[in-house]
Parts: sequence; C-alpha cells; structure tokens
Amino acid sequence: MAEEQLVVFRLGKEEYAVSISQVREIIKYQSATKLPGTPSYIEGIINVRGKMIAVIELSARFELNSEKKADRLAIIIEAAGQEFAIIVDEVTEVKILAEAAIEVAQNNAMHGKSYIRGIGKDNDRLLILLDLEKLLSSIDLDLLKEVS
Repeated sequence: MAEEQLVVFRLGKEEYAVSISQVREIIKYQSATKLPGTPSYIEGIINVRGKMIAVIELSARFELNSEKKADRLAIIIEAAGQEFAIIVDEVTEVKILAEAAIEVAQNNAMHGKSYIRGIGKDNDRLLILLDLEKLLSSIDLDLLKEVS
C-alpha cells in the first residue's frame, strides 16, 4: 500500500499539509521587504543565504482572518519550478498517511479551490492537503520569477 509523507502545519485553528518532497527547509520568519504593485498576499521578499525568495502570506491567500503572531515560521517550498516561502503559524509534525486515509478532493465540493488536492484523515483529525503547484496563478508565477 502506498503512503505519503507530509509536513503538517497550522494556520489559525485549521491544519494543512504539504508533501515533504516539496519542502526545502523551515525557518523562523521575521519580516519581508514589501514590493510595490504586488498582490496583498505576497508579503514581499526575504534573503535566504544569498538567494531572494518571495514570501506568500497563506492566511491572506486563503482569505482567512488570522492574527499575525510574532513567532511565525516560513516554509521554503519548491513547486512549479520556483522556490518561494509560505508563512504559517506553526509546524506541528511530519506525518505519514496511507493512501487509503486520503480522500481526493472533488473540485465542485471545494468550490473551485483547485489548490486543495484532498483531505487527509488521521483518527479524529482532518488535514487539508494542498497542491502547491496549483496554489499560485500563472500571474503569480511570473511575478515570482521576476523577484527571485
């Protein structure tokens, strides 16, 4: 039986997960340099060991009302041929889920949110599995290429 290793993180009260194969590193997030003319959910850019990385505020991208805590983390991701960071409240664990515990999202059930690829069931918990390739629009990808 196939299984998938996931990095589980929290945004507000909800738990999300991404494939560990797309995670490059997890760092403490302090602040970003805001770039003019970018969407509100693009926090700006940060310098990670000499490399400029665009930072996406996931709570703003998902239109969640979450308070900005001081001790947030940035998960450096590689997806769609780009490296970028997503800001999360906390990383809770690395979890292995069996394929049978992942229910593939039906697009109509997710109201067109194609970046939700499924729901992982872990005992009484539900994890929202993100498809990071689909999280960003082609406009966002072009923008990330410009700033990186």
